Amino acid sequence: MRLARLAAVLLALMPSGFAAAQQDSLVQYVQPLIGTAKMGHTFPGATVPFGAVQLSPDTDTIPYAVDGQYNPEVYTYCAGYQYQDPTIVGFSHTHFSGTGHSDLGDFLIVPTAGKLRLNPGVADAPEEGFRSAYQHANEVAEANYYRVKLDDEDILAELTTTTRTGLHRYTFANEDSAHIIMDLMHGIYNYADKNVWTVVRVLNDSTVTGYRQTNGWARTRTVYFAMSFSKPFRSYGSRNFEETPVYRGFWRKFDQTDNFPDIAGRQLRMHFDFDVTAGEQVLVKLALSPVSMSNALANMEEEIPHWDFDRVKREGQGLWEQELQRIEAKLPTEADYVNFYTAMYHAALMPTVYTDVNGQYKGLDYEVHTADGFTNYTSFSLWDTFRAFHPYLNIINPSRNADIVASMMAHYDQSTLKMLPIWSHYANDNWCMSGYHSVSVIADAIIKGVYKGDAQAALEACVATANYRRYEGIGEYIDRGYIPDEANGTSVSNTLEYAYDDWCIAQLAKHLGKQDVYDVFAKRSENWRNMYDPAIGFMRPRHADGTFRAKFDVLETHGQGFIEGNTWNYSLYVPHNPAGLMEVMGGKKRLSRYLDSLFTMHLPDEFFAHTEDITREGIIGNYVHGNEPAHHVAYLYHLTGEAWKTQEKVRMILENQYHNGPDGLGGNDDCGQMSAWYLFSSLGFYPVSPGSDEYWLGSPLVQSATINLENGKTFTVEAVNQSTENVYVQQVSLNGKPVKGYTLKHADIMNGGKLVFEMGGKAKKTS
Repeated sequence: MRLARLAAVLLALMPSGFAAAQQDSLVQYVQPLIGTAKMGHTFPGATVPFGAVQLSPDTDTIPYAVDGQYNPEVYTYCAGYQYQDPTIVGFSHTHFSGTGHSDLGDFLIVPTAGKLRLNPGVADAPEEGFRSAYQHANEVAEANYYRVKLDDEDILAELTTTTRTGLHRYTFANEDSAHIIMDLMHGIYNYADKNVWTVVRVLNDSTVTGYRQTNGWARTRTVYFAMSFSKPFRSYGSRNFEETPVYRGFWRKFDQTDNFPDIAGRQLRMHFDFDVTAGEQVLVKLALSPVSMSNALANMEEEIPHWDFDRVKREGQGLWEQELQRIEAKLPTEADYVNFYTAMYHAALMPTVYTDVNGQYKGLDYEVHTADGFTNYTSFSLWDTFRAFHPYLNIINPSRNADIVASMMAHYDQSTLKMLPIWSHYANDNWCMSGYHSVSVIADAIIKGVYKGDAQAALEACVATANYRRYEGIGEYIDRGYIPDEANGTSVSNTLEYAYDDWCIAQLAKHLGKQDVYDVFAKRSENWRNMYDPAIGFMRPRHADGTFRAKFDVLETHGQGFIEGNTWNYSLYVPHNPAGLMEVMGGKKRLSRYLDSLFTMHLPDEFFAHTEDITREGIIGNYVHGNEPAHHVAYLYHLTGEAWKTQEKVRMILENQYHNGPDGLGGNDDCGQMSAWYLFSSLGFYPVSPGSDEYWLGSPLVQSATINLENGKTFTVEAVNQSTENVYVQQVSLNGKPVKGYTLKHADIMNGGKLVFEMGGKAKKTS
């Protein structure tokens, strides 16, 4: 694919009147800085699609705890980068994209000149440490490329990557003594005891290897590295910043701070020293491995056997071009192009490759495995991504999602608990959030024909996970049909999510002809009914004796039995049986009034003041789009016979919650879920209930879009007369035949064809 000139897109939109549809390149529309700036949950650096290395600037070193107490300000640094910060501390190689908790930030590299400083200093006085002031005017963010001028010492920093290797290029403006600092203390969500052990081995005057072991969100995470310089360093040294240990051993016989090649400790910083001339460039390669230092070296030698920075950048952007070309869309405005292709970019950042070039990876059992016939992946934010992100991959990138399912099955096989992943990264499960949503991803992939592995083994893994009684109320849930309020602080949302997951298991069992399993889990899937209190018309915490909690606030998002939401949003979380929910709520008119109120009422700040994941930017009325549990609800108007309201609300959400710029998202992107919602809804359909082969129709934002399917076929969406005003669907046809109802089958897409929406400015008020 020919690449047109890659625009240095940072904050500005494309030039007015730009003929977007006529361009060869889609990479130019990617704006890596679109994110939740106030929470800092998007990193703007360099990576290739699903790359193990996600190389990005980190702008501060706020600790996880102050005086032994959680520091709420650290939440804004989940991705390491805060747009409002005036300084950059350095460039680290691992980051999460849009998560509500964090880890990583490994192997911070910092170029400096002049006097050596091994302390980062503070933002108010950057000259006292190795951090540097910078200006957004001198900052460029593109797909697989980041550039910034570090003002304090006049150094131009440039970053690009391959899948497992980061490549830095530092241009020193002045003749000076230069230093490249490697901070092995640095991390995201850092605290004093997080670094368990760090090792550095200097192999020669340009090659260094080592590893870092941490105890954070991932309890036992070890990352190995290999680093190489384009120019031999003239000297090097280290400093251990940990308090003097009681036991020092006999390594103290050596001066380990100066040119000593075998370093180990908990709080290490290294420096590598050079003499540079004005305008000289020094390049640094740093490769990662989950297995060993030798594998890290092999990854580096395989992926970047040269020092051609521009070639690495160009090849990485070519990979992004291929990824973005999976959907070729025509959109109404230049801003829509930026939003759409940035959403595709965000939806290809995670999960990340967790396999070396030789196929090896370290498993949950701490043993080295070889991925046989698949690429192993890590970082599964499943509470978020089962909703739309994995169904999105099942359409546009099914082979990758099949590998992700295979990775989940490997996780299960290596787990001593025999559970599928809940929220896993780097050969650990961090157990964050609720539900056992791997079963949704697995069932959806098998039912849609994406995963070709052992389906019976997958079903058995799903059943074992759903029956693990010791995990977050599952035993109570099995025995009582709900989780009692006194047993769990999120008893209602957990019960609702388990019920949905159980429905997924039932659908998989039905697909495989396992009637006995189907019967058990189909019955369990109706446990949501046990949380509904008809006296108030909402889901409500229930005690072990069967009574509902007396003191209960339907607007409050904290301490009411729900995670990241209130009962107004969660009472609609029955995606697998919305018709049954409508029935118990009182029928079509009651559901319609409920939905109308949800979108139009006002939720005062006091009701989410103690829930750090919910912010005003992600709320429309009392509908919390910035938090995923309500992502399907705009489509529920179809049940009330008011499809026009779904169309109206979907287009309103697209306009209200997605923008260009550093505060462009109404909430955490959550590893691609917010972006996947945008992509599906822009195309005109959405997976209300993953595990089903159906998508529910909405109102497309695209004027047209062609999905280039992996099987060689194409599926085209066309919206005739689409405009800002024409949000209402007048009629829909598939391959020239009218579409009855409001659903589209997965096979309809994968068989190729054309879906046409006739749009208009007046609601068509018949279903």
